[in-house]
Amino acid sequence: IKRNAYRLLKRKDIAHEPHDLRFVRFNELIARDVAPDPVTRDPHDLAVLQYTGGTTGVPKGAMLSHANLAANSAQMITHVGHMPERQERTLGVLPMFHVFALTTVLNYSVDTAAEMILLPRFEMKSFLETAKRVKPTQFFGVPTLYAALNGVELHGEFDQVRVCISGGAPLPLDIRQKFEAKTGVRVVEGYGLSEASPIIACNPLQGLVKDNSCGPAFPGTTLEIRDPDNIDKVMSQGQRGEVCARGAQVMAGYWNRPKDTEATFVYGALRTGDIGYLDEDGYLFLVDRIKDLILCSGYNVYPRIIEDALYEHPSVAEAVVIGVPDAYRGQAPKAFVALHQG
Repeated sequence: IKRNAYRLLKRKDIAHEPHDLRFVRFNELIARDVAPDPVTRDPHDLAVLQYTGGTTGVPKGAMLSHANLAANSAQMITHVGHMPERQERTLGVLPMFHVFALTTVLNYSVDTAAEMILLPRFEMKSFLETAKRVKPTQFFGVPTLYAALNGVELHGEFDQVRVCISGGAPLPLDIRQKFEAKTGVRVVEGYGLSEASPIIACNPLQGLVKDNSCGPAFPGTTLEIRDPDNIDKVMSQGQRGEVCARGAQVMAGYWNRPKDTEATFVYGALRTGDIGYLDEDGYLFLVDRIKDLILCSGYNVYPRIIEDALYEHPSVAEAVVIGVPDAYRGQAPKAFVALHQG
């Protein structure tokens, strides 16, 4: 009855099967009385073409191998600290085509035998009803989700959550603090990109979390800060520069784009296109995207610094800063701000 009701009421959410040779049902496949044709496999075989704008904005297919994806999931297990004596429950609402969800919601949950509760999209009412019913122990979201949850009444939906990570975009300090105060759940910010499967840094679930930092390097990952004007030069601790990463999760390159691939690596390290610095404890602080840099009267102005300052005002719900032409300064920052209701 439940199955038929779902097909009737959720018809638009059900994928339609193509009626051709590209699609074979699993029960039909195993019913065929034929021997399999062995295929030579290698961990470095291509698993996913993860399309991304990268640092140029032009869509490119990041070639992620089985080894890349398996490595990032294994790094995640090390970072989180799996508890095999406990059945974990991952509530997933992020789309699986997003590499953050691919690793955290799908691959990591499979590797740790966690139960996955998947929702086709984020709708507040159904999300809260599901969370209240299943009591997830793990939740991975983007800052927009946490901001939305800060604006509604919660009634114990996150009481059993022990792993809560934000990724996909910088997590404003104000949103993090409000969510933690509201739920009593610690949410930590991670950082990555499609070309790295995606995670290369994350704050610890236990221990020191530094405000506005995306944490130290992920297990088995090396972070470097290089001078964007002289990429051969590695910057000292505390100096700003382009964030570069090495690790088993880093892609082989871009599909059929050898020049873009060559430009994205420096001595084997992946260039992220982000400006940041490492502090004395190895925590990574992101300043901004290189392409978002605003040149104002000869000074380098980073939009995120202005955005972080705007978020400190209690009336600001969301803020974004861009550069606009200015006859006197060359460029000037312009802020777009959304206020809290009331």
